[in-house]
Amino acid sequence: MIQIIPSINVPTFEEVKERIKKVEPFVEWAHLDVTDGIFSKHLTWHNPQDLPRLQTKLKLEVHLMVEEPEKTIDQWQVMPIKRIIFHLEAAKDPEFIIDRCKKAGKEVGLAINPETFWGKLNPWLDKVDMVQILAVNPGPPGQKMQEGSLDKLNHLRQACPNCHIEIDGGINPDTIKTAYTAGANVFVSGFMFKTADIRKTIEELKALCA
Repeated sequence: MIQIIPSINVPTFEEVKERIKKVEPFVEWAHLDVTDGIFSKHLTWHNPQDLPRLQTKLKLEVHLMVEEPEKTIDQWQVMPIKRIIFHLEAAKDPEFIIDRCKKAGKEVGLAINPETFWGKLNPWLDKVDMVQILAVNPGPPGQKMQEGSLDKLNHLRQACPNCHIEIDGGINPDTIKTAYTAGANVFVSGFMFKTADIRKTIEELKALCA
């Protein structure tokens, strides 16, 4: 199933709420980018204590671009978070994180940075609900998809025909078709926030994957 998930990469919780409201009528999921200023020098909103007062019908996935996610993973086990994505490069004990997420009833995704070999995901493919190819460096929005991302998608799709494979970074009308053809079925994008008609943009992105 093809999914377009709006990416929310902002510095304050007020902006998180504003962007969720903008896309809420048109999608099932939203994607919260969380950076700590360490794993990525870019700093976003990153306070899980804000989430219980967030009222939304959307399912939320949180993308933890943070160092040693083991230290904070339990703090993110709150509603309305449904899926937690963490980075293989940042984790000292991926098994621990996966176990904590599943015990809390959350889906779990495993992401890799542009420089990381796709094959490092192989041991985890049957242990997580999703894998993510981050096609840009962890950090600010608006970056271009890096070379090699499509090749990673190809290899992963061959290795795991039934996996949910998410691509995050540089997804727009010029890149989504090739990413879909290469093997992705979940597309994280903030492109719609740059356009005048969010609903139309989301529909157009989805149509390009037909």
